Amino acid sequence: MPQLDYDSQYVRALYLKKELIPNEHVFPFNLPIVQRFKEIAFHPNVTYIVGENGMGKSTLLEAISIGLGFNPEGGTMNFNFSTYHSHSNLDQYIRLIKGVYRPEDSFFFRAETFYNVATNIEELDLESGGPKIVDSFGGKSLHQQSHGESFFAAFINRFRGNGLYIMDEPEAALSPLRQLSLVSRIHELVNQGSQFIISTHSPIIMAYPDSKIIQLTEDGMDEVTIEETNHYLIMKQFIDDRERLFHHLLK
Repeated sequence: MPQLDYDSQYVRALYLKKELIPNEHVFPFNLPIVQRFKEIAFHPNVTYIVGENGMGKSTLLEAISIGLGFNPEGGTMNFNFSTYHSHSNLDQYIRLIKGVYRPEDSFFFRAETFYNVATNIEELDLESGGPKIVDSFGGKSLHQQSHGESFFAAFINRFRGNGLYIMDEPEAALSPLRQLSLVSRIHELVNQGSQFIISTHSPIIMAYPDSKIIQLTEDGMDEVTIEETNHYLIMKQFIDDRERLFHHLLK
């Protein structure tokens, strides 16, 4: 399948059922992402959701993933385990608009809990007498690789194309060079009919050109260019004139 467009994308839009929210002063309804929510029309290829810590990005991606049928801690839709029941109930208050086409592959990659996914894979493979799940991740135990290597085992081997991939802070264990490699892999998969929804703090990862960036701040939720994101502006200030930046930080 070629690149998706607005007629063929897997997930079209996201709405919040504001009228059903019981109490806007308790978690997760007190998060900025909920308090200042605007309808999200997803890009057919890559949509980024960015913002400072505490805005509610991961909670929103978790709700989207659960709403689509994923396990809250990540993996494919076939994963059904719980290391620690900590996910919110925000999924009950969102409405996802799906397209007419269905992905052939799907994965919820959550950096925070990918270790738990790796452990579950090993447990299932020990119990099974059939094909090993780890073979679809390259055949090597994810626990016997570095954090970044295990991430890439999923990106390169498990992500197969024609897929819907939700990724929460995939840069967490990646060097800048590996982040560039991830952008290249995203492009390969986009050209194979895939759609991505990504939460990230990395200006490198959010620089993919055929995409939409939605930034969350205390003031609202808006579509922006990468040059308008706080992440890019701070990094540019650091690279262009770090002496001046540190003068103000360390005085």
